Amino acid sequence: MKCIKNEKTGTIIRVEDSQAEQLVGLTWKYTSKSEWKEKFRDVKTEKQEVEEEKKSETIAEKQLKRKKLKEKQRK
Repeated sequence: MKCIKNEKTGTIIRVEDSQAEQLVGLTWKYTSKSEWKEKFRDVKTEKQEVEEEKKSETIAEKQLKRKKLKEKQRK
């Protein structure tokens, strides 16, 4: 399987090797699989975004607790 990109439209498709050889030329060119993944696989859902926000809040809360604990220890 190969990933190819249309230079005019920017469309990325994944095709068999033999089909890619036929298409690559003036309008199609080979592209990386990571670029294909960015377009089709790494779409975040709302649930994932909410979970990330919770994690960042939790980290901030932990940092605040550590700061308060250090201040108490200094007294």
